[in-house]
Amino acid sequence: MDDGAASNALGRRSARDPIGQRSALAAAPADRIAATDDLEPPAPGLQRAGARLPIGEYTRRLWQRRWFVVAYATASSSVGYERSFLGQAWQLLTPTLRIVVYYLIFGLLLNINRGVPNYIPFLAVGVFVFSFCQTVLVSGSRAIAGNLGLVRALQFPRAVLPISTTLIALQHLLYSMIVLIPILLLTGVMPSLRWLEFVPAVALQSLFCLGLAFTVARIGARVPDASQLLPFVARVWMYTSGVMYSVRYFTAAHHGWVSFLLTNNPGYVYLLLARHALLGGNPVTASTWLSAAAWAVGVLALAYPYFWRGEEKYGNV
Repeated sequence: MDDGAASNALGRRSARDPIGQRSALAAAPADRIAATDDLEPPAPGLQRAGARLPIGEYTRRLWQRRWFVVAYATASSSVGYERSFLGQAWQLLTPTLRIVVYYLIFGLLLNINRGVPNYIPFLAVGVFVFSFCQTVLVSGSRAIAGNLGLVRALQFPRAVLPISTTLIALQHLLYSMIVLIPILLLTGVMPSLRWLEFVPAVALQSLFCLGLAFTVARIGARVPDASQLLPFVARVWMYTSGVMYSVRYFTAAHHGWVSFLLTNNPGYVYLLLARHALLGGNPVTASTWLSAAAWAVGVLALAYPYFWRGEEKYGNV
């Protein structure tokens, strides 16, 4: 029998006896199997798609995209009001209307403006500055969950999204100065060099809000209901931060844990620095600045690695 006929016979026998064929493969010499494995060696330098980068390399790539972050934040801020008649004017109208409503309710009806000699600028600074924290807390929880199409389609450091959320809120705060400065001037507050202290106060608050955005972004990515709960958390936080009243006046009779919690609340600390810079009044001490810096650096230092550790999971929400 020639070789061709033998091969055909062997093929017919293998088709009739698959078990015997598998037994023949199993009995193949080990050196032949090793030679087969050597045909396709793993390519060096490859890594699993979507694998989490080391935090140093991750930060470097994030820094390379800094201009994209700014452009994305600016575009997102503009798109948010494109379907309204007044457009970007709502960035100023929304906090202004809040000031009017809060003044009517808390200043006139409830009369909680005790201990505040010039209540309208006191309230205006509180509303505009705290809106920064409030916006980051609520919007940051949707930074990943609200951009799943982008997260799943493109490969980029996901930290771009909470950073953009923080930049949008910071832009709103800066735009609010167009309304806030006239309010200060019309209520008798005169400009001074002390206003320059507002810059480092907002810088520290921005670092704190960035850490806050990283935290709630990861929580919101894993727990979709967080975006429904956080507005209530933000409202409670506002009421305990002295936006509408003087914390020092109302805690004068409380020297226990109530006073400690309210006066060390980061929302109140940043309001205190902003009000001192723009309005004067009670001077702030070095411990207040240290507290603001500790909140900013501490929260950001813990939140950034916390967000980075979930990098691989964000596209699987």
